[in-house]
Amino acid sequence: MRKPSNSHGRPGSGASRGAGIAALLAAAGLLITAVPAQAATPPPAPPVDVIPGDDTATPALVDGLREAVDAKAAPADAALGHLAAKESRYRIAEPERDLAPLQTLKHGADETVRLQQKHHGVPVLGGQYVVRMESKGGKRVVTGTSGQYFTGLSTATEPSVDKDVAVRRAVSATAERIGGGQLTKADAVRKEGEKSAKAAALAGTAGGLVVIPRGDGVLAYHVTVRGTNAATGEPVLQHVYVDAASGYPVLQYSGIRTLTAPKAATDGPGTAAAPAAKGRAAAEDPAAHPGTQGSGLRLNGAKVNLELFRDTARGEYVMTDYARMADSSKNTLSTYDASGRDVNDVAGQWPSGIKVFGSAAAEFGKNATDVGAVDAHWAAGQVYDYYKKQHGRNGLDGRGTTVNSLVGVTEFGGSYVNAFWDGQKMVYGSGDEEFKPLSADLDVVGHEMTHGVVENTANLVYAGQSGALNEALADYFGNAIDVNTSGQSMDDPDAGLIGEDLCRTKAAGDCAFRNLDDGASTSKNFLGVTFGTDNGGVHLNSTIFSGALWDMRQDLGGELADRIVYKALSEYMTPLDGFTEGRNAVLAAAKDLGAESGQLNVVKRSFSAHGVVPGWEDALGVDTDQLFGKLNIAGTGVQAGGGWWTVSKSNDDGSEPYSVYAGRADGKGAPKLISPNDGRYHVYPATDGKTVVWAAYGTTSLDILSRPLAGGPIKKLYTSYNDISGLRVENGVAVFETYGIFGDRHVGYLRAGDAKPTLVDGGSFFLGSALPSIAHGKLAYAKLYPTETEYKLGVEILDLKTGTKTLTEQLGDPQGLGQTGINGSHVFWLTDEILDDAGQMGVRRAALDGTNAYDINPEAKPHALIAFDLTVSEDAVTVNSQLPDTRFRNETLAKVWQMGTDGSRLGRVSCNRGEQLSPAAVSGKQVVWLDGTTGWTDLVTRSRPAGLCG
Repeated sequence: MRKPSNSHGRPGSGASRGAGIAALLAAAGLLITAVPAQAATPPPAPPVDVIPGDDTATPALVDGLREAVDAKAAPADAALGHLAAKESRYRIAEPERDLAPLQTLKHGADETVRLQQKHHGVPVLGGQYVVRMESKGGKRVVTGTSGQYFTGLSTATEPSVDKDVAVRRAVSATAERIGGGQLTKADAVRKEGEKSAKAAALAGTAGGLVVIPRGDGVLAYHVTVRGTNAATGEPVLQHVYVDAASGYPVLQYSGIRTLTAPKAATDGPGTAAAPAAKGRAAAEDPAAHPGTQGSGLRLNGAKVNLELFRDTARGEYVMTDYARMADSSKNTLSTYDASGRDVNDVAGQWPSGIKVFGSAAAEFGKNATDVGAVDAHWAAGQVYDYYKKQHGRNGLDGRGTTVNSLVGVTEFGGSYVNAFWDGQKMVYGSGDEEFKPLSADLDVVGHEMTHGVVENTANLVYAGQSGALNEALADYFGNAIDVNTSGQSMDDPDAGLIGEDLCRTKAAGDCAFRNLDDGASTSKNFLGVTFGTDNGGVHLNSTIFSGALWDMRQDLGGELADRIVYKALSEYMTPLDGFTEGRNAVLAAAKDLGAESGQLNVVKRSFSAHGVVPGWEDALGVDTDQLFGKLNIAGTGVQAGGGWWTVSKSNDDGSEPYSVYAGRADGKGAPKLISPNDGRYHVYPATDGKTVVWAAYGTTSLDILSRPLAGGPIKKLYTSYNDISGLRVENGVAVFETYGIFGDRHVGYLRAGDAKPTLVDGGSFFLGSALPSIAHGKLAYAKLYPTETEYKLGVEILDLKTGTKTLTEQLGDPQGLGQTGINGSHVFWLTDEILDDAGQMGVRRAALDGTNAYDINPEAKPHALIAFDLTVSEDAVTVNSQLPDTRFRNETLAKVWQMGTDGSRLGRVSCNRGEQLSPAAVSGKQVVWLDGTTGWTDLVTRSRPAGLCG
């Protein structure tokens, strides 16, 4: 298991409350797909049902309509004409201008038109509206509509920030996000020469402008950042949205859609397509060499038939199936041998040199079985058949596009226990001593291929509740396909397991990735987390919804339940839907299919049993005192000093640039607005109880500003063209870390009157410093420095009065150092000396003269914490940490832990569910932090620990 990175973000209105905001992946253009009609005749329409939308005048769902429209017009034109004719209902003034056709699905007499919202020609992130129609007998009627059309948008659409600035900011933000929590020996790669530095760098590409639908809208550049995480070797693909008026990265997330939540904050594949020629197995006319059948053994020992192709050029039978789409698109299902290829080489790109799996005989042998190729090829056919036979869908996109699978992928030369869909292909890991290759379970293959179906229908954005809904649907259909194919009863205790057939030694229930019938996943167990953790909880919270769907399937039977869920996905859901919208879509689809009252009660009861009812988010409780609520911020942190706290805050819908506030830690009095409201983002604030310092992001640079808490003019301390982090202040000395696009990091400080900062390492390319803290006139920081034979890491203390620098003792050879903290007697820091553990870090301290280094919480200690942030007072050390665990759950999310300065009395500060981030010590045992339990980012506090939280 890899080390988790420090993840900053917000659960707020984007990440955990509602659906979240993420990239739209669907390409604009009209798609018309004809599929067979259902045999059953739909019943008469029910009464019209209108569900209002949130923060918009346009309804979220209108059902039960029978309103005539032009039968001769194209479906998209008829849909737009309906919306225009019913302006009083939809409040869409000019549909032909503000809605662009995305897709039309024809399902017998039913027609479903998806429309993309645009604001003055700029796409609106997640803005999609659906019109459902019935066309038969020369007549056409609208039967219902649904989606999210944002009526309150008024933002300008001309950017003030240049693209190159947006790219620079996006790259710096990504570099800070993936590596900012530690200074590691891997950072030394960048010190060994210009060539190495460039190889390790991240690169950004600016896409078009989009409008993020917060308040009156936020115009933003969509920047894609790619590269490699120097510390872990992992591929990086980050989607970053940079405010086009101020240049601040207001949103970022990783795009990978994995079977399980990554054990670390991995940045995964994008949507780069394989070259067109790669879609076929051979550069010859397949009609001249028709497909043939072969066979092979699955990893469970079962012999299965395989649709193959005789490649005369290779003299082999290859795993390319022309048969299934022979009567439509003439495209293929192909399985490629990527044995030994690193996930970094295949994620979001087509790896060179790989071939479709081949065999001299039509009966594939042991090597094809062992790598998972037989399973992958057979299972892809089963999933295709399910969607074609049960739902009339021709492939993942409905048009019969090529289906490619890669098997045998590894990670750093070792095992890779995961699988993902990257927008163009399925990728299956090699497995390990406990798990078979990931293609060895049909529900895993069904899960990944269903991500492709979701992307080409509702395109549920992969973050927060909409991402959890995406995962839930992938699990539901993957499980349904597996259960149907195997003939397993829904009453079997193992029927709801995902990935249980991958187990080599353990019982199915002990190693399955998820259980849709766990009986425990309800909205009461919802985990409010940031985008940096599991993309806002897409796996953590998925079984809340998939569990409800599974219960419904058990009671209604698979045939009807599957039709309901597929109809809800393909005809009702839209990209930003959360659990409540998903519930409404399933209910509406059930009504549309003629479900009887008793069956509708089953649907309602299934969701109610899992707590998915309107207003469910309001029932999440806390044991903390709220100091400031609904911050709606991303990555700016909180600091405290002198009995005061300071934090950034947007407005309640997150649409305004952030402002800096400060308040008393005892909760008395109202928070004070510190920063000006000038359109810039005011972030990274710090205070010592007398002064607040912060950074203000402008169109070309950022300013470090300060203002007395007692009031007075704002003073500009310094203008920087690099990003910064880690701001601290004491007695007029501001301390911060600069962060360059090549990962170069230097700690600097500004005394009153200084024109530019003093860098503690002189700014040398061959030195690095990071993660500063300041107290009692002394500055502590992590340092990376060369010796005659190698680079070393240490913690250095700078006495600001004398200029003396003292390097502390180290007990071993640290491979990584985390946040430092300093009080009147000791310096503290996080240290990582064991790289092959579950991610634990030790908490170390030394005297202020650098001697008597001592681990107050050793890294090798049983149940040591996975710590990634630290703050200290004179009486206590508080760390932000996770517990080592193979499964994500409440206890393994980031929590705030506290111990005495000698390591005694370790315990939780708060028992709140959900993610807890950015702790800042006040005094004694009081700590303030950012808490996501309620589904918002709230600033909360406790004055004493809560204990172990059983």
